Amino acid sequence: MEKIKFQLEDGTEAEFYVEEQTRIGGVAYLLVSDSQDDEATAYIFKDVVEDEDEMQAVFKVFEQMLDDVDLEM
Repeated sequence: MEKIKFQLEDGTEAEFYVEEQTRIGGVAYLLVSDSQDDEATAYIFKDVVEDEDEMQAVFKVFEQMLDDVDLEM
């Protein structure tokens, strides 16, 4: 599984596993997790997702794409 690194606001680096990716309305989104364990924490990345309705819509798309994974928001 592909891993990506992000530099956090405090200057530290964090690594995430890319679980899935999609494009909605011309905008790319990544579903990533902090580990490959069953109890991993997942995040949706985009440049900035500020709108709660948008977050819910993208979450539902990833839920459908990963029907064998139990996602919680």
